[in-house]
Amino acid sequence: MILEYKGIDVFYTDQGKGSVVVLLHGFLEDSSMWQNVASELVEKNRVITIDLLGHGKTGCLGYVHKMEDMAAAVYAVLRHLKLKKYVFIGHSMGGYVALAFAKLYPDSIKGLCLLNSTYQEDDKDRKQLRARANKMAQSNYENMVRMSFANLFSVESKLKHIEAYNNALEVALKTPVQGYMAANEGMRLREDSSIFFAEAPFKKIILLGEKDTILNTEEILLFTDKHNIETFVFSEGHMSHIENKKEVNKKLLFFIE
Repeated sequence: MILEYKGIDVFYTDQGKGSVVVLLHGFLEDSSMWQNVASELVEKNRVITIDLLGHGKTGCLGYVHKMEDMAAAVYAVLRHLKLKKYVFIGHSMGGYVALAFAKLYPDSIKGLCLLNSTYQEDDKDRKQLRARANKMAQSNYENMVRMSFANLFSVESKLKHIEAYNNALEVALKTPVQGYMAANEGMRLREDSSIFFAEAPFKKIILLGEKDTILNTEEILLFTDKHNIETFVFSEGHMSHIENKKEVNKKLLFFIE
């Protein structure tokens, strides 16, 4: 389905009945990443998936998509559907968008799952890396996407799940240059949400990958232990919904119920 928003199309799906669960994909992904998860959740829940700005079938609003901009587009869809309370599951960048949403519309959040995602802002090195990536993307986009994608899976699971890896890469390569640059810059500019997340009254969980090279798993575990935030670490990399599919679905079902 399509919602017209600020002169662009925003694509979303709406399936099932019951408690509302909103699934937000990560960088260089689109709502199709949730097909397996949604098929499990839809039996008892109303499941909404949304293509974020500059990804999938959703257009771009400029060359900077802050996480708050993406959250506002998500809110427009949920308001259009007349939905008021929901649980968010955000993969990677989708988790950053969910956190931005929770800050903007705190009364609407029942729960938030950060899947291979974090409440932390980028450190100095990653901010510089994003800036360099955006410069490279302007002249050598396909190689830049392939490089960005290569580290998301653990070495073992990339071979084990080669078909899913190739399918996900195909989606990534369809992301327009503008969508890549706008999201990358938005992530670079995002603020730290550590205190907000620790003190937030809604139900929360963080699901991580032991071999994830994108996130600082040890640092996150120290923080979540200190603040009594439920956390679980799967065996593989940044793409737990593929690499640890059964375990992820089980955890998500339990969290929502």
